This record gives sequence, structure tokens and C-alpha cells, in this order.
Amino acid sequence: RTAPHNFVFLEGVRATLQAAATPEQGLRAMGRIYAGWALSQTFYRRELWRGLGFASLEDFLVRSWEASFMRRDRADLLAQLWTWQNGDISANDLYRGDLKMALSGITAKVLLMPSATDLYFQTDDSRAELPHLRNARLVEIPSVWGHRAGNPLANPEDASFIDAQVEALLDA
Repeated sequence: RTAPHNFVFLEGVRATLQAAATPEQGLRAMGRIYAGWALSQTFYRRELWRGLGFASLEDFLVRSWEASFMRRDRADLLAQLWTWQNGDISANDLYRGDLKMALSGITAKVLLMPSATDLYFQTDDSRAELPHLRNARLVEIPSVWGHRAGNPLANPEDASFIDAQVEALLDA
């Protein structure tokens, strides 16, 4: 289920897309909003974007974030926001909104791996779910890359950590 704070973040993104004078302005603004949420404060404080080939913070925002969102379709993004906000494994006749019961119905091995600096999916959210999962463990990724921990190609340290944790899960 989408956490309340995450829901509010998505409402801000939706309002930005809908209030923009043109779809292009909305997409550029969405890119800048995501830039602030997808990476941690430490990432920006250390200016790690420089190691990715950007000459300035503005260059990073324009060529990375704005450019990425300019390739997307506004209507598709609005549909994705709705889907994200309304995602709830307990919203059905079987669980009738009981999230704890829905979580306890998961029998697969689960590895909850939030990044220590993820602003979307906080470790505390995973901690709250953990007691209700039958076969799960929680391992926080010690990363300054925020939500993008392990994702960028320029981040082999996080990728190695994640690979080791997944291997341990599969070997268990």
C-alpha cells in the first residue's frame, strides 16, 4: 500500500503536470521535482553529479532530469501516478483492506531493501511490514544515491551490495 507521505509527494507531481501552461512545462517541472526526490541530500552536497559528466548542477537538471521526462507522455505519467497512489494488495474481496492479513498471505521469500537515503520508500515503512511477512528479512542499502541506489551504471558499490544480498537470499 502506498504510504501516506508518498501519496502526498505524488499529489504534488500530479498538480504540477495538471497546472502547467503546456505539457512541456509540466514535464520539465516534473523532472526537477524527481531530481530532488530520487537522489539524497548527501548526493547533492558531495556534488556526485560531477562524476556523471555534468559541468554544473543546472546542467545535470536539464540534460539528465528534464531530458528524461521530456521523452515521456503526460497522460501516461498521470496514469502511472494514479496506479502508484492506488496500489494496495489488500484492496480486494479476499483481504477487504486488511494490509496485515494481505502481507501475511505472501509465502515467497522476501528481501526488503530500501536505501538508507530513499525519500520515496523509507526504511520505517519496510520495518512496519516486516513482522507480517512470513519469510522476509530487511537489509538497508548503505547508499547516498537515495531511491536510485544500485540503479546508475556509475554506482558499482551499491550494485555489488545488492547482488550479494540477493545471492544470500537465493542461497538460503
